[in-house]
Amino acid sequence: MPYVSPEGDGPSDVWAAEAAAQGRRGEQRIVRAGEVPAPPDVAELLGIREGEAVVVRRRLITLDDRPNELTDTYYPAHVARGTRLAGTAKIPGGAVRLLAELGHAGARIREDVIARMPDDEERETLRTGPQEPVLQLTRLTVDRDDRPIQVDVMVMPAHRQRLRYELRIG
Repeated sequence: MPYVSPEGDGPSDVWAAEAAAQGRRGEQRIVRAGEVPAPPDVAELLGIREGEAVVVRRRLITLDDRPNELTDTYYPAHVARGTRLAGTAKIPGGAVRLLAELGHAGARIREDVIARMPDDEERETLRTGPQEPVLQLTRLTVDRDDRPIQVDVMVMPAHRQRLRYELRIG
């Protein structure tokens, strides 16, 4: 929940704080950001036409200086164009908080996880071997009116991950 909630007085870099609590060092670096044509799967999730402009931020997330995750976060252009979401600088308070400040607070999330083999760029960036699969977690965030506001596509070396979900019932 700390990764998707804009509330609270917690650290803006939840990943770094979580790693530090385990005596490790977690960092994330924005590799690139800006407008791109929406890939087919992202366009479908955002409810827009394939190739329509979206803003993407690509992050490389490391744990103890080792690549741990490659994440592309996509926003509809009308939400992120001209904001700090379209740049490579760190966002004070984090992107989720900025999104809420812009009037786009998430209300519901759907995640899909698949295992697959990485492409060449992913294999090189994540430093995986030729026969090592990755997990791909795709997260769709929608607002109270069920409008898509964000899509995250996270790619992680499968053997270095543990996914934990806590769900409230009722």
